[in-house]
Amino acid sequence: MTRKLIGPMLLSPLLRQQSFNSPPHTRPAICIFIMDAFASILSAEMAKKKSATAPKSTPTDSTAATNSDGTSKNGGSKYVRRADIEKARQEQYLADQARLESERAERTLKKRKADEEAAAERERQLEKRQRLRDEKEKARLQKEREEEEERKRKLREKTGATGDTDEDDESKKDGTGPMDESAAVRKLRELNEPIRLFGESNAQRMKRIHRLTGVRKATPPPLSGGELLIDPQNVAKDPSYVCRQLLGWFRLVVSEWQIALEGREEALRESYQGRQATTAMTQAIENLQPLFKHLQKGDIDEEIFAKIVELVVEAQARRYVRANDVYLRLSIGNAAWPIGVTMVGIHERSAREKLHEKGKSAHIMSDEATRKYLQSIKRCLNFAQTRWPPEDPMQIMG
Repeated sequence: MTRKLIGPMLLSPLLRQQSFNSPPHTRPAICIFIMDAFASILSAEMAKKKSATAPKSTPTDSTAATNSDGTSKNGGSKYVRRADIEKARQEQYLADQARLESERAERTLKKRKADEEAAAERERQLEKRQRLRDEKEKARLQKEREEEEERKRKLREKTGATGDTDEDDESKKDGTGPMDESAAVRKLRELNEPIRLFGESNAQRMKRIHRLTGVRKATPPPLSGGELLIDPQNVAKDPSYVCRQLLGWFRLVVSEWQIALEGREEALRESYQGRQATTAMTQAIENLQPLFKHLQKGDIDEEIFAKIVELVVEAQARRYVRANDVYLRLSIGNAAWPIGVTMVGIHERSAREKLHEKGKSAHIMSDEATRKYLQSIKRCLNFAQTRWPPEDPMQIMG
């Protein structure tokens, strides 16, 4: 008897009763038969359920009708190779890159054309501005020329003169002959000078051009000769004459300084060091103006006047180290600056009294104008030792 037929029979109460009443050595075989019966029944029930729920396939369903090797019965394939996917991706990438490159080239071409058009437009605008500027300048010069001619005509009618005016006579006297207006403007522009100053006439403009382009003497009178040589004994006898000598010496040094800076090469003059030297000279000339006014009026401080005379005497003798010592005594003095208590009560302390002691005061601290022209004197002294070097090398300032 097979297990399939024995299984249902073992489920009957009679068989169960017999199995329990059977001897112990036959019980394992009975249990095995029972388990096989349960398994066969469970498998049969599951097969029934599965056949009831599964959809019925039709012969036209190409996706379900496949062979065991994965190919469809009608000859197609439901799988795609990875190489085909990669190839399609590469083709799509190359197509996208070609499209982007063409768009980029088109944008670059448009931008280049726009830049060229903008540059051409700027060039046209610059040319137009320059042309308008030239026309405006020409009209202004023509108007000024007509106004000048009208002024001269009215002046001749008023004075009854038929010849040149006083300004023309002065220009002839100075050797500045008449010059065309356009030539004068061109000359002043070459010299980087303003083409017209406020209230300046044509004759004054010609004088200015002649002064800027005139030939200067390269070798002025030496310091050791002529009226510029200062005698220390004249300080007490004739201080006004000594003031004129000091004024002449400083103006000589300043003029030599200007000639030396103007004689430099264009590259050196336009360099950073060259511009600094020009600025230092301009500041020195400007800061020396208060000293020049004091010397012209003769109201300079006696102590400062004596020290400046001593400094210039040493510089004229080309003893620049001694002149520098005089400058140090003049500028910072030789009195120790007080440290500690200097003002207690209404009386000055002994340390503070030394600040105002005669011959020891620091004049560079008097006021701002004094400090500036004393520093300018030091700059003039530095230039003097390069323009007129001493015979003794020990007299060169460090």
